[in-house]
Amino acid sequence: MSILVDRNTRLLVQGITGREGSFQTRRCLEYGTNVVAGVTPRRGGETAEGVPVFDTVREAVAKTSANCSLIFVPAPFAADAVLEAAYADIPLIVCITEGVPTLDMLRVRRFLQGSGIRLIGPNCPGVITPSQARVGIMPADVFSAGGVGVISRSGTLVYEAVAQLTQRGIGQSTCVGVGGDPIVGTTPVEALRLFNEDAGTTAVVFIGEIGGVFEQQAADYVRAEMTKPVIAFIAGATAPPGRRMGHAGAIIVGAAGTAEAKKQALAGAGATIVDSPAEVGAVAQRVLDGRQET
Repeated sequence: MSILVDRNTRLLVQGITGREGSFQTRRCLEYGTNVVAGVTPRRGGETAEGVPVFDTVREAVAKTSANCSLIFVPAPFAADAVLEAAYADIPLIVCITEGVPTLDMLRVRRFLQGSGIRLIGPNCPGVITPSQARVGIMPADVFSAGGVGVISRSGTLVYEAVAQLTQRGIGQSTCVGVGGDPIVGTTPVEALRLFNEDAGTTAVVFIGEIGGVFEQQAADYVRAEMTKPVIAFIAGATAPPGRRMGHAGAIIVGAAGTAEAKKQALAGAGATIVDSPAEVGAVAQRVLDGRQET
């Protein structure tokens, strides 16, 4: 089983004719993802990586029945790209773009509320269901199919964690990079809920980081509703307060934003805490072995 993307995903790439868009489209196709269309205004009628290009998302959906959009559009125009996909009733939108203005994301999130349309990102590595579909920029060779769901606010750390899982023979159901901005389309709590409801997911690895209260919110959900084991690592334990570390959302303001506060909240909710990114695989193995023995 999986969440969000699978073999039935019909992918549309907004910004397909740009350098990154075309490169990542090629990688998605090589992985076996069903890329059915691309969109670049005034480039309709062309092809990119063998994929037909349309001027608008609405036209592309009408001609190809695309049900997922992957966005490689520059930051000043990324919010408009998300809204264009939403107006075309695409149910899943994945925005890779970094540097999208926070005010733009406020407007987008407000527009999407109650619409039934799900946004992943922005500033994220995307979503991958191993052996089924790659929608994003994740290096496909470290992933393997199995039953552990992975949620991460960080791109590079999710690759490291997954590589450790795969090396230990622990496959993944789906891996979701929710993004590192202060405002994202899908929060860690919402991703946890999807995995909790997925019959094929047996446990979840959650990689959080300093800044904001996403991890505390996740802890509240784990305590109240999560029925599957959660293994959590929080990045940024040595970051100085008040200094942004990499992601726009990774800045400690107040005690709640510290790594220690987040670790305590998740541990108190019943999650198993990993103290070093190098230990994610080993800790996940111990948790899964313990579950199998009960």
